Amino acid sequence: MDMQIKKGNNRFFIGESEENDIARITYYYEQEKVIVINHTFVDVELRGKSIAGKLLSKVVNFAKENDLLIIPKCSYAVVKMTRNDEYKDILYT
Repeated sequence: MDMQIKKGNNRFFIGESEENDIARITYYYEQEKVIVINHTFVDVELRGKSIAGKLLSKVVNFAKENDLLIIPKCSYAVVKMTRNDEYKDILYT
């Protein structure tokens, strides 16, 4: 199975295509320089392998490279990003 994380349209995903993925994290632009992480999904067979964390890292790196701030809205991103100081510099407040 190809576990490579690919960039799609306002998402990072693992799978054959955006429509046929087995893991994804999606976001949208709230403002010009602010994105909202609104959904994280990992298929049952991939759970427990830190896939969601790897997807979150991709979005965070993408945001940093493009000088964006992040608003976490999905429960996974909220927990990960608000309980850890490493994300403080990229959170939109």
